[in-house]
Amino acid sequence: MEIEIKPAKKQQGVFRVQGIPGVLLATVNATPSLSVYGERLIPYKGKEYREFSHKRSKIASSILVGLKIPYLKPNAKVLYLGASTGTTVSHVSDLLTKGVVYAVEFAPRPMRDLLELASLRKNIVPIHDDARYPENYSDIVDGVDFVFCDVAQPNQSELFIKNIQTFLKKGGGAMIAIKSRSISQSKTPEQVFDEQQKYLNKNGLEIERSVSISKYHKEHQVFLGKWFGKK
Repeated sequence: MEIEIKPAKKQQGVFRVQGIPGVLLATVNATPSLSVYGERLIPYKGKEYREFSHKRSKIASSILVGLKIPYLKPNAKVLYLGASTGTTVSHVSDLLTKGVVYAVEFAPRPMRDLLELASLRKNIVPIHDDARYPENYSDIVDGVDFVFCDVAQPNQSELFIKNIQTFLKKGGGAMIAIKSRSISQSKTPEQVFDEQQKYLNKNGLEIERSVSISKYHKEHQVFLGKWFGKK
């Protein structure tokens, strides 16, 4: 089958890939010829695309199941909580051709990889800190347009809201990937997700859409919302 790459209908800067087994999404590589995490590089009609692995990224999985993230625009300022080694951060970097991503990671080992990635991409600002304490990096992060959180902890919604309150512009967007078993092993995933959604709404994040990505990431639900301030 011949390779074909077309823009994804619902997400600016993300592309659908046909003709390569296992590769479904891609972004245009901001650092041509350089792979970040072993993903496939695909030359096509004068550009180089990078496989955007839905198996490695909650954002990619969300897009694949039909979620549109309108806040991920080329000139956006993004705060990414739980950056790890920079797998998804690198694709956000591809999308932000005129923007910047502040990438927060606490663990020393993945932070080393994140720092190396940031040395190659000027629009990534690595922050070695604990996302529970946004005041620690308030002198680095400016007002942002979008906050994404992928921190598998019992209090992840609380730290998510705290960062939103500190950095997100009113009317900006925020998205969180919640793993139910990280919050409670005694409640059903449905109970956990319902409680978390109510908490987010109560604290000023109006949920616009919620999608399950459990097909790719077990017991995960994604919530996307707009920030109107604490109620």
